[in-house]
Amino acid sequence: MGHLHYKVRDVEANKKFWIALGGVSAKLGTAEVVKFPDALVFLEQGNPSAGSNGSVVNHVAFRVQSLEKVEAAGFKVERLAGYVGVASIFTPEAERIELFDETATNLTFTPDAGKPDGIVDRHNRKLTVPVTIHHIHLYVPEGSEAKAKAWYAQTFGGVAGKRWRYDAVDLPGINFNFSASAQALPPLKGRMLDHIGLEVRNLEAFCRKLEANGVKFDLPYTKQPSGIATALLTDPWGTSIELTEGLNRL
Repeated sequence: MGHLHYKVRDVEANKKFWIALGGVSAKLGTAEVVKFPDALVFLEQGNPSAGSNGSVVNHVAFRVQSLEKVEAAGFKVERLAGYVGVASIFTPEAERIELFDETATNLTFTPDAGKPDGIVDRHNRKLTVPVTIHHIHLYVPEGSEAKAKAWYAQTFGGVAGKRWRYDAVDLPGINFNFSASAQALPPLKGRMLDHIGLEVRNLEAFCRKLEANGVKFDLPYTKQPSGIATALLTDPWGTSIELTEGLNRL
């Protein structure tokens, strides 16, 4: 996938939270990073305006092998009534992280085209690792779900389909889910989850392609002294997305 970039008041406490969930501590320069299969969690000290809930990105979700193992690691697990294997845990600063274990029945993904796909089929198989990121759940104005789904599929080359009952787009390592909101919600930037990141091969050429298709960049393609390339854009509903090339070497 890429990364989740959190701005938090207490980096050390949040680092311990993510490591306890199964991540591995790492560094990128002075930045604190916790590595998971398919995703990096960046922790930056700051004063976010609020948590993700209430913004266009309602929450992110991870798959785990069992909720009981998460409880054994010291987490307070709040199970969702009526849904087997679905629960929430909360970071030290009250950011909700949704969890699904192997007993959950609402994880499966079905492509709209109806054709088998080796990448998206991971949702329909057992986990081969203890924990991995699963989806990012966006809430867009009512009636915009199909438009958001089409935008993510076309912009990033994703597979359009359904994750359980939700309109969804699948990319390697991450599933985007779309639900309806009665009104437009505030953008993600400045919240605890400040932005999400997608790792892209041949990023410079990819950015040129997006620009040719009318995508406006908040920050254009830049090659950092570290060798990592970045670009920043905002989707039409307010989700801040950093595109990177080279973070997968961390």
